[in-house]
Amino acid sequence: MSTSPNRVYAARLVGLPIFDPLGEQVGKVRDLVVTVRSDARQPRVLGLVVEVFGRRRIFVPMTRVTSIDSGQIYTTGLLNMRRFQQRSTETLVIGQMFDRQVTIRPTGVTGTVYDVGMEQARNRDWLLSRVAVQEPSKGLRRRGQTYVVEWDDVEGLARRSPTQAATHLVQAIHEMRPADAATMIHELPPERQRQVVAALDDERLAEVLEELPEDDQVAIVGALDSERAADVLEEMSPDDAADLIAELPEETATLLLDLMQPEDAKDVLRLMSYEEDTAGSMMTPEPVIVGPDATIADALALVRNPDLTPAQAALVYVCRPPLETPTGKFLGIAHIQRLLREPPSTLVAGALDESLEPLRPEDSTEQVAAHLATYNLVAAPVVDENGHLAGAVTVDDLLDHLLPENWRENLARHESAAEPRPDTRPDTRPNKVITPEMIRRG
Repeated sequence: MSTSPNRVYAARLVGLPIFDPLGEQVGKVRDLVVTVRSDARQPRVLGLVVEVFGRRRIFVPMTRVTSIDSGQIYTTGLLNMRRFQQRSTETLVIGQMFDRQVTIRPTGVTGTVYDVGMEQARNRDWLLSRVAVQEPSKGLRRRGQTYVVEWDDVEGLARRSPTQAATHLVQAIHEMRPADAATMIHELPPERQRQVVAALDDERLAEVLEELPEDDQVAIVGALDSERAADVLEEMSPDDAADLIAELPEETATLLLDLMQPEDAKDVLRLMSYEEDTAGSMMTPEPVIVGPDATIADALALVRNPDLTPAQAALVYVCRPPLETPTGKFLGIAHIQRLLREPPSTLVAGALDESLEPLRPEDSTEQVAAHLATYNLVAAPVVDENGHLAGAVTVDDLLDHLLPENWRENLARHESAAEPRPDTRPDTRPNKVITPEMIRRG
């Protein structure tokens, strides 16, 4: 994991599991917290930002870390579950230090930071001691030369740059699940958040927006130029795009809908035409649809699409042409478990479950919840008065509408405590032994 037993590089820490003394995993590393005093003095590592189960981020002081081995980190088991809040004197290594433009003093070479190494001093403190720097790329294919130098030989890390790039942070975000990436972006300082948003491609930004609180969604889309905002909305699932556009000022919403591709705008407008908190307003208009002449092999090929959520891939909807919503006559649903038990060459129409009544677009969220709970479903068809499939409601769509508005923000505020995290060590906060069972119970 490191070039020497007591040296660790930050980029390799991200995502590593954190274990208690009994070997139970309690979370994953998301960042390092340091205090930067000057370019000449090695920063002290205060602790780790750890994501525990439930996407809550807490602070784990380095005094609670007992060992950092290859692929895993062990703690004393004493963790304070108070939500991490960054202070003005603190710097996040991954979130704020990566991609900083610096100069190597002895040679005058300039480049960007892509990794930072830390070592344990004789007094047991962890200090940032090495900086990995990459020169700008030369030509279309040639990557810039890389250097690993002493912290003392680098100039520019003690001050913040308004023009800081986001290349390596964006690379890390691309490797995360959208929900985890959204949490990281939400907790970045505003100027760093803008840099990351600008560097993300439209598809990834759309995935992250779907997981962010409404206030963040509106702020980010409002800060984009209109053309890019429309492109990002096109990449979002229609139901999430409809919910976001409904929160925008009317003038902005109209402009973005005009700039979107007609087919994408049509789906969004159709969802917005339904009453709020109904099956029609929360459904996705793009479920897995096949015709009655499709084979089970055809259907299984469609549900293998990695872009589908597990709930979307749980059912196949069989309809007469046209096969885009609103479809021709809705014939029934086929459960993925049933399809896996049948010969691939047989027709999907022979494996239909015709016993369940479909939802109607005007059904309330309570009716949708009761329907899914009664029949143990993770998805259900929504059929209009003419017998055409209008879309499908999945359990994740339902939860988004059942939970309070900005539930992510409300959860964060609930987890935050009035007592601040002390600056100095040893950590004097009251602690308790946290087990995985306690975390799962919240």
